[in-house]
Amino acid sequence: MPEQQHSQTLIGSVQRAMRLLETVARHEHGAPAKQLARETGLALPTAYHLLRTLVHEGYLYRDKGLFFLGEAAERLSSSGAQQKRRSTVVDVLAHWRDSIGAPVYYAMYREGEIEVMCVSDTPGSPAVEEWADFRETGHAHAIGQSLLSQLDENARRDHLDRYPAQSITPYTVRDDHTLLRRLERMRRMEPVTERQEYALGTVCAAIPITAGTTAATMALSLPAHQSDRLLPAARQLQREVGRRLGSLALSISI
Repeated sequence: MPEQQHSQTLIGSVQRAMRLLETVARHEHGAPAKQLARETGLALPTAYHLLRTLVHEGYLYRDKGLFFLGEAAERLSSSGAQQKRRSTVVDVLAHWRDSIGAPVYYAMYREGEIEVMCVSDTPGSPAVEEWADFRETGHAHAIGQSLLSQLDENARRDHLDRYPAQSITPYTVRDDHTLLRRLERMRRMEPVTERQEYALGTVCAAIPITAGTTAATMALSLPAHQSDRLLPAARQLQREVGRRLGSLALSISI
């Protein structure tokens, strides 16, 4: 068979298989092969062959003569939904980045670790370079301080047992006791600011976010010479987050 004709045959098979998958997905309670063949306009032998292949690969399963979506198809669906949620967060952060004129970050405290989930910056306003591991230096940056302030006392001490406070710039909090006192003084839902504690030449602010039982935060950074903009920018970010948080509730877990 010539290569071109062979390629066209393969593409046709894929198209027919996708039509079958889409048709099965419309039948919540399953459908028999004859009905699927009829609805997709496929010859019954062709439908049987493709259905058997899709069952073998895990995209469908058969029960009492009816075909249903299999685990492989459900994983694809779950992955697609996750990508859509992440795309929503990326788009929103980019909007805030442009309206505020600063890099914007989204982070969570998950399974005992600080995780920066998404960063939106531009060449003209680059994000802070992670020169020291963000997970290990939560005491030094606004993101980490915001997340730690949302934890209970035991969770905070567990984190600091693993990642004790230490100076990484001349402005960094120097020990766990001082950090814990600072965290206790933080007012709920107030912006957390730090000035050159993580990186010289950079100031940062973070907004606590309530996402169920998960500690989360949105943050921004500015060059130190723009430090007078930090608190107004943080307040603007807080307002933006407040307006969009409802629509982001299912997305911010990414």
